[in-house]
Amino acid sequence: MARAATTSDVFNAIAEPQRRDILALLRAGERPVTDLAQELGMSQPGASKHLRVLREVGLVRVREAGKQRLYGLDAGGLRPVHEWVGGFERFWNESFDRLDTYVQDLKRTEE
Repeated sequence: MARAATTSDVFNAIAEPQRRDILALLRAGERPVTDLAQELGMSQPGASKHLRVLREVGLVRVREAGKQRLYGLDAGGLRPVHEWVGGFERFWNESFDRLDTYVQDLKRTEE
């Protein structure tokens, strides 16, 4: 099966570590592309390309502020990722619950 285009699939978009770094920086609030590029040690055009992909999948919003464009996190776009990961969270919670029960049973038999 062919992979979806990076610009149409949030999973492919966040597969790139630098895009995840951008999202992490935007958790603190809006920032211009020049700040993001400098913070991540990349060129401004490189940061702009990553922001375009993140914007196209609905993870980043942009607004004009004078001559600057400020980029901000739109975390609602992460809903598909959250829902997918949630299945694994339930798995691990159930596994830890079973482990806890086993440890408690061992403690009772030792007493």
